[in-house]
Amino acid sequence: MISENFSYHEFEDSVKAKENNIDNSIPGPEVKEHIRALVLHVLQPIRDALQKPLVVNSGYRCPELNELVGGKPTSQHLKGEAADIHTSSPYALAKLAKELELPFDQMILYPTFVHFSHKLDGEQRGYIGYSKTYNGDKL
Repeated sequence: MISENFSYHEFEDSVKAKENNIDNSIPGPEVKEHIRALVLHVLQPIRDALQKPLVVNSGYRCPELNELVGGKPTSQHLKGEAADIHTSSPYALAKLAKELELPFDQMILYPTFVHFSHKLDGEQRGYIGYSKTYNGDKL
């Protein structure tokens, strides 16, 4: 377990990886530390405030999986610095993260999830973005 409500397994688990026989195991302690920082500084505080489970759609991605799903070569998922959190209301989830003043590097709203990232080292940019397919309210 990383925290009271999150495990490393959630960040490795991928339907696409299973369907394509890709080993998406976390490769080592550095990636685990990045995931741990994301959870402790961003995801667990959101979970605590919501008092409801959060579902990780996509966490860590090995290079092969990242390419398969069309991820950018610079994706923070490759380092364990990002997670896509499923939600029926991306705006409400993003608004809560902003109100809590969480130290995210990026928060990008999509129609069915919010992408959160956090860097272990360096300053968090606090970037808020919207996918081309997102047509909801903006912060």
